[in-house]
Amino acid sequence: MTLFDTAVSDIQTDVTVDGDKIKGTLKYLTEGSLPGYWGEGNFIALEFDDFSEGLTYEDVKVGLHNSAGAGLVTLDADKNGVFKITDKYNQKLMIVQTDAEGTTHTQYFDLSELTLLTE
Repeated sequence: MTLFDTAVSDIQTDVTVDGDKIKGTLKYLTEGSLPGYWGEGNFIALEFDDFSEGLTYEDVKVGLHNSAGAGLVTLDADKNGVFKITDKYNQKLMIVQTDAEGTTHTQYFDLSELTLLTE
């Protein structure tokens, strides 16, 4: 799979979600469209497809809590996202699902067990 002109295998290896923790290894990117826009660093690519009953991708926003970047963004039809990880101890992946009545359910995922490779 390729996201933003970068193969996911060039971004990361062995990324898994275990409860509320995300584990795996993030490679350090120095070239390509991701570091070209966001700057060099570690990125994580994720697919979001396990929504609460009755919700679609348009009802879900994702982003990093404690981010200096884009904040929460609404998912689009591909249900994929790529995020720059700059501080695995203070950033958390955040998912906000909103139902038809306007009720929100927010989930946070711990990133502290990620391995961030350096140059």
